[in-house]
Amino acid sequence: MIKLSLLSVFVPTFLFVSLTPGMCMTLSMVLGMTQGVKRTLWMMAGELVGVGLVALAAGAGVAALMLRQPELFALFKWVGGVYLGYLGVMMWRSRGRMAIPLENVELPRASRGQLALQGFVTAVANPKGWAFFVALLPPFLDASRSLGGQLAILIAIILLIEFLCLLLYAAGGKGLRRVLGESGNIRLLNRIAGTLMVGVGIWLALG
Repeated sequence: MIKLSLLSVFVPTFLFVSLTPGMCMTLSMVLGMTQGVKRTLWMMAGELVGVGLVALAAGAGVAALMLRQPELFALFKWVGGVYLGYLGVMMWRSRGRMAIPLENVELPRASRGQLALQGFVTAVANPKGWAFFVALLPPFLDASRSLGGQLAILIAIILLIEFLCLLLYAAGGKGLRRVLGESGNIRLLNRIAGTLMVGVGIWLALG
């Protein structure tokens, strides 16, 4: 369905795009710090669904429709950005379900649904994600071949690459937690994670 020569360019191109620090990767690192890699998999699931939808829309030309209703898209971005900013402030104050407890007290963690929704909203409302897919995905599609089959293969490759990169960032966050946790700097860890989360929210709202 797809020429190997195209795949040899497609894979490193999207690997580079995914590895570049952005909103989704930063979110994965933050949750790797505060929730652990295993629970961050739920955020990844929501994020991958969102990325898949964005890639499908971009490849099918639906992105043009989004450009005709910029107000609705902007509202969606602002709501998502404000929510992430609120979570970041709570984490900075070592409060809320996303923060690491300062003492050895079992606090209720963020639910799986909350984590998945967070990942989905961040992926779908990410303007840079739309820009990348609109610019980079169509050139790899061959008009003389089945569009559906090509999109299925390319999106599957994109999601695999994205998942591996998310895991890498989440593991980095877990490593940071281990280093700072051993020295008792839990409050500092919460403030680092909270600051990054607020940054993701601002990036989402204003990007």
